[in-house]
Amino acid sequence: MRKFLTAKWSDLVMANYEVAPEILADLVPKGVSLDFYEGKCYVSLVAFMFLDTRVLGIPVPFHINFEEVNLRFYVKREMADETRRGVVFVKEIVPRFAIATVARVFYGEPYEAWKMSHAKIENELIYAWWKRDDAHHVKVEIGESAGVPAENSHGEFIIEHYWGYTKRGGNRTDEYKVEHPKWELFDVNDYEIKVDFGKLYGDRFAFLGDTKPDSILLAKGSEISVYKGAEI
Repeated sequence: MRKFLTAKWSDLVMANYEVAPEILADLVPKGVSLDFYEGKCYVSLVAFMFLDTRVLGIPVPFHINFEEVNLRFYVKREMADETRRGVVFVKEIVPRFAIATVARVFYGEPYEAWKMSHAKIENELIYAWWKRDDAHHVKVEIGESAGVPAENSHGEFIIEHYWGYTKRGGNRTDEYKVEHPKWELFDVNDYEIKVDFGKLYGDRFAFLGDTKPDSILLAKGSEISVYKGAEI
C-alpha cells in the first residue's frame, strides 16, 4: 500500500454515545458489519487538530494545520485470516474547501467546509465550527494522564480502529488503512457540548443533543499515515 497522506493528529476529543443499531443500518457499507463493545453500538463525535499535513509527502500551502470535526461509527470486516476493525463517517467538517474536495474525490468521504477555530489555554480545550448563524462547539477541561487504555477496555475500542470504510454508490465499498501507535488518554474533568446534531447530521441523530454521552475521551494523538484506498 502507498501512503497518501501523513500528518500529526493532536488533542482528540471523543464524545461517545450508545445508539440503537437500527439507526445506522442503512449507513453501513456493503462487506462490513457494525462492531459492538460489550453488546453496545456507539457513535462518536470527534474533534481534533491536523498538524504538518502532507499529501504524497508534499506540504500543501495554507493546508498544513487545521481542525476537523466528525461523527463516526464502528464497523468490522471479517476476513479468512483476520478481522479488520474500522470506522465509517457520517460527516467530516474541515475549514478548507480544497481539503474537503480532495477527500470527496479521492476517498468518497462526506466532507464539508465550514469556518472553524480552536483554542487551548492551560487545561481548557475548545473546538468551534459555524456557518453564518449556525454555530456549534465542544469544550473540555483536561485532567491527569490516564495512560494507554487497557486491552479490551472501552477506551481501546473507541481509539484502536485502523481501517476506514466508505459507501460509494449502492454496491461499492472502499477501504483504506490508517496507521498510528497506541494513544495516551487524559482524564476529562468537565465538558460542554453545544451541537445541534439534527441540523448537522440529520433527524435520526437529533436525540443526541439531549443525551449525555456515555463517555468523553481525550487522546494526546500522534503522527499518522493514511494509505491509498481500494475497492473491496
